[in-house]
Amino acid sequence: AQEPLSVGLAIGVAWALTSYLSHPSFYCSYVECCPSAERRLNATALKVQLDSKLFGQHLARDVVLKAVQGYSTNRSPKKPLALSLHGWAGTGKNFLSQILAEHVHGAGLRSKFVHLFLPTLHFPHHDKVKLYKDQLQTWIRGNVSACPHSVFIFDEMDKMHPGLIDAIKPFLDYYEQVDGVSYRKAIFIFLSNAGGDLINQAALDFWLSGKQREEMQLKDLEPMLSVGVFNNKNSGLWHSSLIDRNLIDYFVPFLPLEQKHVRMCVRAEMEARGYLVDEQIVQAVVEEMTFFPREQKLYSDKGCKTVQAKLDIHED
Repeated sequence: AQEPLSVGLAIGVAWALTSYLSHPSFYCSYVECCPSAERRLNATALKVQLDSKLFGQHLARDVVLKAVQGYSTNRSPKKPLALSLHGWAGTGKNFLSQILAEHVHGAGLRSKFVHLFLPTLHFPHHDKVKLYKDQLQTWIRGNVSACPHSVFIFDEMDKMHPGLIDAIKPFLDYYEQVDGVSYRKAIFIFLSNAGGDLINQAALDFWLSGKQREEMQLKDLEPMLSVGVFNNKNSGLWHSSLIDRNLIDYFVPFLPLEQKHVRMCVRAEMEARGYLVDEQIVQAVVEEMTFFPREQKLYSDKGCKTVQAKLDIHED
């Protein structure tokens, strides 16, 4: 038989060990946990990363930084943060959303609290829109219940069935709770090529007027962009209640990329691969890209989207 002192000591040690292992600071170092209400997004670190990695998008960088900084320091937001990113492919919409997700949840797109939706994968059939609406609401409700700081990214909104995205309207509205769940700490990001033509034309007109690209302000584009997306049947937000009810906080324009920005992308990709930057290779990749308008050849028609593939053929 064991002595009472030995049994008591063993129980005490076991209790202490269990308490230590179950403590959030220890547990969350091995298992991803939802951020606590006290944790604040590091806007300075986000700015540094956007400054060094997002090329040619001063508007998108400044707008998102302002929106996220204000949202993260607000202890009692009235609604979730909703950003709608617009522009042609390869201009940085996906890249920015990934960077933002990583600053909210360290694992980024791999995080169980970051949810990426692709219309062609998750909502492929036109005749099942009602089912998709129910599934989407259930999915968002369940994940925000598990983590109020969930991030939802809807890519390729221009391929979304008209009216489908309106299913999430109750979650974006100014309600304290919906069915006992608060959505005010969540972030919703919509990515779309819709409005890209309007943005490109505005950038070209700005250039033709002799103004510098960096002089463009959000007020020069956002009103036109929101109206254009609202009236575009292929935007995913056509006549959407999200726009009609002013539930999208910012329409973020991504400008077409110039040749100098493509060069930046090539250099960054070479550095990411551990290569020394060779300006001859940089120039060779740029020369394989196509630019518009035909006369001026100002803007890359694919942004930086094909840089990786084109750089592959120049590897030794």
